[in-house]
Amino acid sequence: MLALSLAACASSDPQVSETPKISDLEQQLSDVRAENSDLEQQIAALKDQESVLQQTAATPQEDMLLPPQAKAGECYARVFVPPTYRTLTEEVVEAEASEKIEVIPARYGMVNETVLIKEESERVEVIPATFKTVEERILVREAYDKIETVPAVYGTQSERMLVKPAYTTWKKGRGPIERIDEATGEIMCLVEIPAEYRTVSKQVLKSPATTRKISVPAEYRTITKTVIDQPARTQSVKVPAEYSSVQVRKLLEPSQEKRMAIPARYQSVSVTEKVDDGRMEWRPILCETNTTPGVVTRIQSALATKGYSPGPVDGVLGPQTMSAVNAFQQANNMSSGQLTIETVKALGVQ
Repeated sequence: MLALSLAACASSDPQVSETPKISDLEQQLSDVRAENSDLEQQIAALKDQESVLQQTAATPQEDMLLPPQAKAGECYARVFVPPTYRTLTEEVVEAEASEKIEVIPARYGMVNETVLIKEESERVEVIPATFKTVEERILVREAYDKIETVPAVYGTQSERMLVKPAYTTWKKGRGPIERIDEATGEIMCLVEIPAEYRTVSKQVLKSPATTRKISVPAEYRTITKTVIDQPARTQSVKVPAEYSSVQVRKLLEPSQEKRMAIPARYQSVSVTEKVDDGRMEWRPILCETNTTPGVVTRIQSALATKGYSPGPVDGVLGPQTMSAVNAFQQANNMSSGQLTIETVKALGVQ
């Protein structure tokens, strides 16, 4: 309640809500809650003591000294049962809903922009003449006729001429082959000398000299010369416009406001409420009086039956037996460390 009133005062006073920081207010609120919690615990403890005192005064002295409905062979201990509480949680407004305005500045950027530097125009261009090389056949000498003399044709003729006619003459013979008698002497022979001839060559006319008409063909010569292929001319050429790219700083996005709703912030506050008051009561326990060797023997046998090793079954609550008890308690999610009535009942021992 004190925390709620502090939050209400902080929200109603505009100067207080604007000047302190939220973190300072949260720290102050936490401190106040801690103080409230301590006060509530002290008040609850005082109420418990008062209730116990009232119950003690109202109960007869003889009823408080002995446990009610006690059974033979059982031991009891007088214990204080603390009061029970429950915690209730409720939501309180820690910060009211509001709105946050965020200004997004304008965004600028450099962009490339094309600018005309020189407009489109025309220029006259002279195309020079082109030449080519050709071959031409020209007449050097015209055709004509000429009279040619064909000389006479002579031949050689051989003729055999008599130089000396044939005649006879006497010549001495040699070596007679035939002898008429031993008196045969000198031999004379009449020899015929044949006529002598001589071959004489002489030139004779075979055909007389004549004339003939000969046609002389015209004479040509091939020459190479350069002639105009295409005459010189002019043409109009378009000169395109010239542009240049420059960087210009331009507005890309204008500035704008961004509104964001901030929801109210709540905080859970825990409130402790008493359910039952504290009281004094008797509870059964194990002690040296009722933990007889017979009971210990039954406990050891039950542990051995359930698979735990208590050592020798001798009725002595020794370290090995307590180790087996602790193992049984841990396996059954029971509080361990000492032998309790709950453990004995779980083992099935009366």
